[in-house]
Amino acid sequence: QEKSCRLSAALLGEDSEISQDQLYELLKYAALGKCHNAAQPSWCRIYHQSHLAGVVVVVLHEMSQLHFYRFYLQFKHLRKVFRHRFTLAPSANFPVSLYGEGANLKPQNTPQGVTSTSSECITKSSDLQCDPIIQRYGEKKQGLTSYTLTLEQQKENDYPIEGSPGCQGYISTECDQQRTDSSPLFGLDCEMCLTAKGNEVTRVSLVDARGRCLLNELVKPERAVLNYRTRFSGITRKMLLPVKTRLSDIQTRLKKMLPHDAVLVGHSLNSDLQALEMIHPSVIDTSLLFARNEGRRFKLKFLAKAVLGKEIQCEQKLGHDPTEDARAALELAQFFIEQGPTKVAELNLEMLLTAEKLAEVSQNKAVLQPQGCGFQDQLNEPPPLSKPCFLDCLQVTGQKPLLLGREGLDSSGLCQSNLSTSNKQILQRALEDVPLSKFSIIQFSLGPEYLASHLHAGLHEKVRSKLTDMLTIYAGPFEENFCMKSVKKEFGRCGPIQSLTVVTETFQPFVCVQYEVLEAAQLAVESLNGAEVAGSCIQVQRPVTAAMLDCNVLIKELELDVENEGVIYVAGPVLLPAAGHCTAKCHPTGQPPHTLRSVIADEWGTSLFCSLMQEQDLRKKVKKLDHHIKKLYRSLQSNTLCVVLFPGVNSTHGSESGLGLMGIKDDEGRSAC
Repeated sequence: QEKSCRLSAALLGEDSEISQDQLYELLKYAALGKCHNAAQPSWCRIYHQSHLAGVVVVVLHEMSQLHFYRFYLQFKHLRKVFRHRFTLAPSANFPVSLYGEGANLKPQNTPQGVTSTSSECITKSSDLQCDPIIQRYGEKKQGLTSYTLTLEQQKENDYPIEGSPGCQGYISTECDQQRTDSSPLFGLDCEMCLTAKGNEVTRVSLVDARGRCLLNELVKPERAVLNYRTRFSGITRKMLLPVKTRLSDIQTRLKKMLPHDAVLVGHSLNSDLQALEMIHPSVIDTSLLFARNEGRRFKLKFLAKAVLGKEIQCEQKLGHDPTEDARAALELAQFFIEQGPTKVAELNLEMLLTAEKLAEVSQNKAVLQPQGCGFQDQLNEPPPLSKPCFLDCLQVTGQKPLLLGREGLDSSGLCQSNLSTSNKQILQRALEDVPLSKFSIIQFSLGPEYLASHLHAGLHEKVRSKLTDMLTIYAGPFEENFCMKSVKKEFGRCGPIQSLTVVTETFQPFVCVQYEVLEAAQLAVESLNGAEVAGSCIQVQRPVTAAMLDCNVLIKELELDVENEGVIYVAGPVLLPAAGHCTAKCHPTGQPPHTLRSVIADEWGTSLFCSLMQEQDLRKKVKKLDHHIKKLYRSLQSNTLCVVLFPGVNSTHGSESGLGLMGIKDDEGRSAC
């Protein structure tokens, strides 16, 4: 049964901002999986990534979190379909932060007005012909039998061979050479210590083709140990004291475990077989499989990181884990067989190794550099390596990234087209091309006349003024000598208070309370109006302005939002029925997932864009945009990760946080959790 992908957005905190690097982290893992150093993002988790049908990113150019809540009712599809939302830190150059630096993109031939780009291959075809992997195996994908070592290759690389000098007394696995491309693979790795006899086995691990551990056994050496090599083997004298298992026991068990056509996989497997004193005819050696010039070999740790995106042999651990190493070698062989020589050569491992060494040297120099010295040396330092473009990595894996947008939408020059291009044209092209691509970025825009960069700073001041009205409540009347401390305590139960002052202009004392969050002000109005506080029966009300007339209605609508499902704001003690079950979702500052206090106010205020166009026309534009996204979303395959981004604004007029919405489409067309 086919597994369905799931997305878990275990955010660092409901009101935390996700950085551009964290967004890049998510998209890279979703697109590449374990390849190219891609790892699960730190702030959310994708389950069964390998079953993703594709990744689609919709960018609403120069729109911010403010726009989403300003046109909350118009974004009907967005707010109902996507269950995961996060605040996005604004970026000065959003396209570069999204695509990665060093993107080498070239426009394709497309209809006038619409720009579609795809990344060029990192490695040119002519360069591949000189790659040692292509020279050894050719360009075409082949079965596993093409990558097993021949008898001659085994002799050249010091593999134990029956009848060879020095192999007297070695035990044969009795497996024949009748292997096929469907023969089972087994990963093998041993740890050795130095004895009077030479290298002797102290630990053996065997894993099957699924990576399951079949054998992980400590072995007692025959001779006295001269050097446990604990730093590499992880073996200590104390570990071996109670061990009774001998080499002959391991040889017998391996003979029984391996089927007649088994193919053993390991990294420099000849050393393991020599230490085991066993002969096996069918082997794949990953140190030779990932060929290099002049007889050099890649280390297993480097290959695991560069090809599989896995960290093994970590310095924090005491010695190597043979099961981990055996599994890594096995997965490397499986990757090579499944992808073929050309895809492996295009990884450009030599370049990655060079970059890694440069980074290590740079890091070591930084650590060794005396404080306050070497300023001139710092000036001569080479520039830091740019962040790799994962769109190029996609091209390497045979996937065709797709970018659709309008001219002027990104300053990095990724898209070039006619300004007259409409969102409708972009949508039409997306409906045709997105199904053909594993990774797509679609940019929509309301048009330059509506963009936030045109906002006047004075209008932002109006928003802040109206926000202050919404956060403020008036309570009273109180007695002449009322206790201010009691008032503060009672109103403080509703939420964090920013300021509390006595109104002296009225006949009887009133108190003006300004909260930090909207929900606190709303809760105070609902729970304390008509209550007895500081010995007086008081009224609690907001200042009556045009901006406040729809306040209660919209807050009720927000309570129905999928993001606020299960959220309860309470004041004072809460009594729950014994048989009931209740889940309380607590926000550290008492505020909802996104900083609504900075964005909702404008919903009731004078439109930020009233000087640019009529309010009604703008609402229609936004509603149409929401419909385009709905149509695109419905066309996506099941198990497609869809991310909608309001990038935010970072300009001279001010900064506005962005907003991200994401989900994996399920079989019923909804966004799966």
